[in-house]
Amino acid sequence: MINEYEKYLISIGYKQTTPSGHPSTVYQYLKAIRNVCDEEGISLIGLKENIGDIVMKYDIGGEKEGIGAKSHKTVINALKRFEEFLKL
Repeated sequence: MINEYEKYLISIGYKQTTPSGHPSTVYQYLKAIRNVCDEEGISLIGLKENIGDIVMKYDIGGEKEGIGAKSHKTVINALKRFEEFLKL
């Protein structure tokens, strides 16, 4: 599933590398998804099954808003793109 999410991110225009060759948004979003799974103590399937609740938890006003806002909101944005991906 993570490979399909990666392909989805690329297909909607997110970059894999910066112009200087460093990992870019796709890599950061994949890492953020893994970090949320670790933080929540769940698998990717668990994330999929609870994505709505988890997005609310990491979004503005949620109990883990601070984590969601890390790295210019990379975490919450990665979760929201994952939620969109799951609706396809």
